[in-house]
Parts: sequence; structure tokens; C-alpha cells
Amino acid sequence: MSYLPIKQLLKAATGVDSPVGSTATVKGWVRTKRESKNAVFIALNDGSTIQNIQAVAEAGQLPEVTLKLITTGSCLSITGQIVESQGSGQAIEIKIAEVVIYGTADPEKYPLQPKRHSLEFLREIAHLRPRTNTFSAILRIRHALAFAIHKYFNDHGFFYLNTPIITASDAEGAGEMFRVTTLDAIKPPLTEDGKVDYSQDFFGRETNLTVSGQLEGELGAMALGKIYTFGPTFRAENSNTTRHLAEFWMIEPEMAFYELEDNMNLAEDFVKTVIRYAIQHCADDLAFLDNRLKEEDKTKKKEEQSELGLLEKLQFVINNEFVRLTYTEAIEILISSKPAKKGQFQFEVKWGIDLQSEHERYLVEKHFKKPVILTNYPRAIKAFYMKQDHEPATSPRGEVFGPTVRAMDVLFPGIGEIIGGSQREEDLDKLVARMQEVGIEPEAIWWYLDTRRFGTAPHAGFGLGFERLVLFVTGMGNIRDVIPFPRAPKTAEF
Repeated sequence: MSYLPIKQLLKAATGVDSPVGSTATVKGWVRTKRESKNAVFIALNDGSTIQNIQAVAEAGQLPEVTLKLITTGSCLSITGQIVESQGSGQAIEIKIAEVVIYGTADPEKYPLQPKRHSLEFLREIAHLRPRTNTFSAILRIRHALAFAIHKYFNDHGFFYLNTPIITASDAEGAGEMFRVTTLDAIKPPLTEDGKVDYSQDFFGRETNLTVSGQLEGELGAMALGKIYTFGPTFRAENSNTTRHLAEFWMIEPEMAFYELEDNMNLAEDFVKTVIRYAIQHCADDLAFLDNRLKEEDKTKKKEEQSELGLLEKLQFVINNEFVRLTYTEAIEILISSKPAKKGQFQFEVKWGIDLQSEHERYLVEKHFKKPVILTNYPRAIKAFYMKQDHEPATSPRGEVFGPTVRAMDVLFPGIGEIIGGSQREEDLDKLVARMQEVGIEPEAIWWYLDTRRFGTAPHAGFGLGFERLVLFVTGMGNIRDVIPFPRAPKTAEF
């Protein structure tokens, strides 16, 4: 007897070739078991869909010893005839002929009983939380988004480049990196001046886990034209916020012959396309999460409730053209805004600041009511590799500010920045001068500078934190809930 995924069986029930009358085997985990005078009802889920299939046995059909072992969390194989369901909300059910119990789950010990569990509790049992409706939906959506990302770049002529996880360079220049070493932790070898002698380490030098594949990605783009990376990255930032992880996944396309405008066009089309794919292929899961968000909002104060439902928020992004304006123009808008004049922003607004989430969300949710792409940020707050603008920024009143770079950030409702990128500086002299300005020794990344020495060309790229995207698409409030096993300060379980 062939085993059919529940998703496939339920989908067939709505088509012309209905499985009603046929015999099938389904396998999965018990969500609920209910007994009445006349029958036993078992809700089975195999993870292929958020929907359960109901299996029904007549009273007395199954031995009492078997019934006792069928509890929430136990794993079963059920064979029987597919019949039209007598209940509402489901087209078919399976009339049990045979039950095989693969594994039991003691109801006194199994933590996922049929009741509402807090997200905090579920993080403590991350090895079991994928069995819940919420987390199975999140993980299916995460898969769909990952597939859509690979499909998008493949369809647009990009090559998938695997950049190193272990690196000797700090692409971000922030220094918040995890060290990779095989040296003795208690008594490492020392140099004559008392410093750790990394020449005796595995790689013969100090190495770390990467914070970005961008620098190596640029090397690929300067040979293959268009590449993208999609892999794990690591940041040793001691932050316990709902927006930060120590281990996360990044998508980083790099494109030769692209300038800032091309970069913005690609980012907008890319993010709309992958969100559209999720809407088309994860309808049941998104509907469940949309309803979950609405129920959650009912417990909040009115000012804390979401202005848009989850599905409305996704449509908001794909149906609107992204507003494009410079950082300087955004600062002018923020300074003139009611929250700024009434002192309601937590962080002061002035030219030269690194915009906070509250500023970004005001622009998206209140002022424009559309997704926003900000460009031409102050050079002082951006990375060394960004292309420098020819002229400094000026206000409408003629006030001259500092130098800017051809950076771009894509801002979304509810989350703020979701994509960060720029046109890269292709001029060797300007790049070296900027590196020295921020304290990066050119010799440390000589190989990166070679792309400016030999056949340099305009190029651009951006980075999208995958978990930030999943967070937005699922409507979850904590980034630790959109990755299977989160890594954060003091959190490395499982």
C-alpha cells in the first residue's frame, strides 16, 4: 500500500479525480484524539500541510490497549478507505481499517498538549516546536522563500557562488566576529611580545566566522558578471533584541556593470517576486498566521495593534511602487514631522545620524504609506567599500552637509530596513584612501584591491538578511521564532 502525503490527498479531494472510495495509507503525528459513544476520531498531521486529516474508527473497533497508546504526539500509520466527511470544514476523512503505532508519547511528559503555548516556552523546546501549527507554517514558508530566491536568481542569469564561512577579513569593519582557532584555550602559544602566536594556529593566521560574503562575492561578479551568495553568517554582537541573531543567513547578489539605479530596480523586483511566490504557494499557512496575528492583536492596547493584517501588509509591498528619495530628503521630512516637533521620537533627528527603526517606520507607515528606498547616506556612517558621491549633500536652503556615498536601504512596514546595499567604489585610489581613513590596512585585503587594479568596472550589490524577510512574511515578532534553532547570547541549545 503506497503512502500518500496528507497534502496530496487533501488536494486530490478537490479535483476531478477524487480519492473517495479508494484505499490509502497516511502517516503522521496525532494532534488530537476524541472519543464518543459511537466512534473514535483521530486528527493526524504529517507536516506536509497545516491541515490535518481526520481518521475515524467505530466504537469498539480498535482494541482498548491500542486506544490508550494513541495520544497527542504519538506517531501512527493508518490505512483505510477514503470517504466523504460527515463533519464541516473537511472534504474527506479516512475510515480506519488498520493502525500501526510507530512511537508513543506519554501525555504526562509530552509538552505539546492541545492547548495554547507561549512562544517563550516553545523556544525552550525548539526541538519539538516544529510540530505546532505556528512553527510548521513558519518552516514551510521559510522553505518556499528560499526556493523562490534561488529560482529568481537562476531565472535572471545569476550564478550561485559559495563564499567562505571561515575568513581572515572583516567585511563590515565592526570587529564583532567569532574567532576560529585550534590553539589551546588555556595556554595558547605566545609571541615574544606576549601576544597570541596565530602563526602556530591551524590556518597560520587569525581567522573568524564570516559576517558577510560580499567581498568574495565582488570577486565573482568581476569574472562571472552576476552572482549571488546564500549562506550562514555570524555576528558576535552581544544583543538580545527581537531583531538580532548571532547566526543568520544572508542573500548577497553582486552585479558587474550595475550602478545605483540598477541596484534599486533589482532589489525592488527581487523582493516583490519572492513575496509573491510565498503568497501563491503558502496560502493556507499565511491564512493561519494572518488569523493568529489578528487574535494576538485583540489582547493588545489599541495603539500597539497592527494597522495592517499580515496578508494586507504583504499585498501592500507587492502592489506599491517603492518611493525613492535621498537620506538628506528623508531627514528634512523627519525634522518637519509632528513626532519630531512634539518630541515623540526617542532618538533625535539631525543630518549625519544613523536612522533608527522609529524613523524608518515613520517614513514608510505614516508619511509615504509605501515601501521606501533611501539613498546617498553620509559617508561617515557607511562601510568603506561604498562608492563616494562627487558632491556633498545640501539642504533645500543651501546648507552644505558632509560627503555622501551611493548607498541604498529598502524600508518595509513594521520592520524598517530589510535590505542594505550600494554601488561599490571601483576607483582604487579613493578606495585605499577610505580604508586608511577607517583604519583598514590595504595589505590585509590585497586580493580585494586587485579587482580595482586589473580591469576595474562599475558594480553594485546588496544584502538581505533571510530571517528578516521570513520575519516580515510570517508576521512574527521575534527573529528567534523564524529560524529552526536560534543562536543568540547565552543561547546555543540543540
